[in-house]
Amino acid sequence: MSTEELLAEALRLTRADRARVAEELLSSLEESDEEVERRSREIAEGHVQTTSWDSARTEILKELEQRRAPRTAS
Repeated sequence: MSTEELLAEALRLTRADRARVAEELLSSLEESDEEVERRSREIAEGHVQTTSWDSARTEILKELEQRRAPRTAS
């Protein structure tokens, strides 16, 4: 089943069932406590370089703009 087919089927569910599916899907994307602890440890030990929100936001917006730009033929 393709993603589109799965989504179409999910949208046919009742509101309550769609909410349950959405909750389960979002929950599956959350990081585990172990992952959060590992990342925190990496930062504390200096293994990971952090960046400010302003810098991260600028980079994210730049990347989104590039993705949305019309593709030119080579």
